[in-house]
Amino acid sequence: MRRSLPFSDVRHQDAHHWLVDEAYLLDAQRYDEWLDLLTEDIRYVMPVRVTTAVGAGFDTSPGMAHFDEDKYSLSRRVARFRTEHAWTEDPPSRLRHHLANVRTFAAEDPDHLVVESAVLLYRSRGDVREAAVISAGREDLLRRAPDGAGWLLARRTILVDDAVLRTQNLAIFL
Repeated sequence: MRRSLPFSDVRHQDAHHWLVDEAYLLDAQRYDEWLDLLTEDIRYVMPVRVTTAVGAGFDTSPGMAHFDEDKYSLSRRVARFRTEHAWTEDPPSRLRHHLANVRTFAAEDPDHLVVESAVLLYRSRGDVREAAVISAGREDLLRRAPDGAGWLLARRTILVDDAVLRTQNLAIFL
């Protein structure tokens, strides 16, 4: 097991602050501002989880993902929310991203950080359906912004804790 950066390390504090600010933007559905936090070559992936025997050696379905997106596809999803065709989010969901277990690791390149976190998403839609809760672990690669001020998300891998997702749709970002 690699050793994570101490909580007192400014890089860890920067990464944790970045995650909290990102969660705020997602909860407030300020998606255009969220897109500004992503690199042009972002890869945003949520593999399909499977339940296997202990010695199987895998827990995701090879080649299958709920999301496997780049900046263009993420921006198209965001643009769709502003149209009359976004019926999956009309009325809009009420979202709350809860973050925990943030661990930060130095990368070989000093302009990158690897950040692991746990996220619990609470999602409520309308008045008649039960709220959905999605629990996941994430591994992010943060890259220093070109101007040197702050960080951008270059890669996110989301591993949900359920093999079967109990939510109406995936018109959300984790």
